Amino acid sequence: MSGKSVLKRVDWLTIFIFLMLITIGWVNIYSSTFSDINSSIFDFSELYGKQLFFIGVSLLAAFILLSLEANFYERFSSLLYIITMVLLIGLFLFGKTIAGATSWYDLGFFNLQPSELAKFTTALALAKYLSDIQTDIKRTKNQLFALLIILIPALLIIPQPDPGSALVFLALIFVLFREGFPLFYLGIALLAVLIFMTTLMFGTIWVSISLALIIASFLLVKKTSFKVPLLPLSLFFIIAVVFSLSVNFVFENVFEQRHRDRFSLWLRLEKDPEKLDEIRKTIGYNTYQSEKAIESGGLFGKGFLEGTRTKGDFVPEQHTDYIFSTVGEEWGFAGTATVVVLFTILLLRLVYLAERQKSDFSRMYGYGVISILLIHYFINVGMVTGILPTIGIPLPFFSYGGSALIGFTALLFIFLKLDANRLNEWH
Repeated sequence: MSGKSVLKRVDWLTIFIFLMLITIGWVNIYSSTFSDINSSIFDFSELYGKQLFFIGVSLLAAFILLSLEANFYERFSSLLYIITMVLLIGLFLFGKTIAGATSWYDLGFFNLQPSELAKFTTALALAKYLSDIQTDIKRTKNQLFALLIILIPALLIIPQPDPGSALVFLALIFVLFREGFPLFYLGIALLAVLIFMTTLMFGTIWVSISLALIIASFLLVKKTSFKVPLLPLSLFFIIAVVFSLSVNFVFENVFEQRHRDRFSLWLRLEKDPEKLDEIRKTIGYNTYQSEKAIESGGLFGKGFLEGTRTKGDFVPEQHTDYIFSTVGEEWGFAGTATVVVLFTILLLRLVYLAERQKSDFSRMYGYGVISILLIHYFINVGMVTGILPTIGIPLPFFSYGGSALIGFTALLFIFLKLDANRLNEWH
């Protein structure tokens, strides 16, 4: 496809939202890191100067990705996946440790974080495998292999340690459900999470009573014309109770103290006000300060460069994982609502684009893009506002970081290239 044809067919609404997000993100990075009024915005010794450079590199990468032939991404998806897995393994030997995590390669002028690149290569590899097997996703062997593609990068990232980034890869499981993976597995996973949390909050006795009441209610409303599945229900109840009994052991003996503190803060498990306050000032300090910064912004915010908590460095990592709090303080509810609306429109637009694909590979990759962006957006905003526990992952196109911005740009623009080529696809 010629360059003019790509420019004609590419989805400009998505590109416009992308440009809006990186622009608003940079403005807030500038505000959260600004210190010298005499400094130029092109001062690469400052974080906002570096981010401006990363934006330029990302725009160049976007142009290159749109210029490549669309079939390049499907043809070399497995090779790209293998390369990024090798890079992840190499971190154990040559990685640079920053903030306790060995997640980067020191390239001198730039720290490369391969886990950010692995997101789009894993989405490509999964889409390639699923499109090759097509309707055979219901075979157990194929399900396990698809899960293995997702789990390999996650298992390589967890020991860095970077559990937040590892969690992102699990979002690709939603692609499997979109393509026919049995919803039974999703129901089991959600039920396990629910039992885990309710056991921590209320204890095994109340969980057991609740499950017994639910099963009894099911049996009462079950139509008499059908055989009542007493054995499966009994097994389910026993397994659920045993799992509930194991929760406290896992929580006390497997989880580290910082993990227990985060759950205690999130689920309000600690009943002693003094201990709860102590946890908020230590483990929950970032979230507490972030909430206060957002609350202080009110309806329209304090104005650009006028955020007192931002200027006072109250919120740690405010230019990266907690950049959304800068928006809340300086631009208020109007600013945070604008960012939320932009992300919502972007995700809905990507769903529309994914559904109109003529190729299985393009559609599946599109849903991989949606899954990764959605979990980043949902967890980051939830973390910053105190709805979810602290999990260190950036806000796409918004937070400071070269690897993340380039990785998200590649993730998105590969799909835009595939979408622009959809009229040439025959399978």
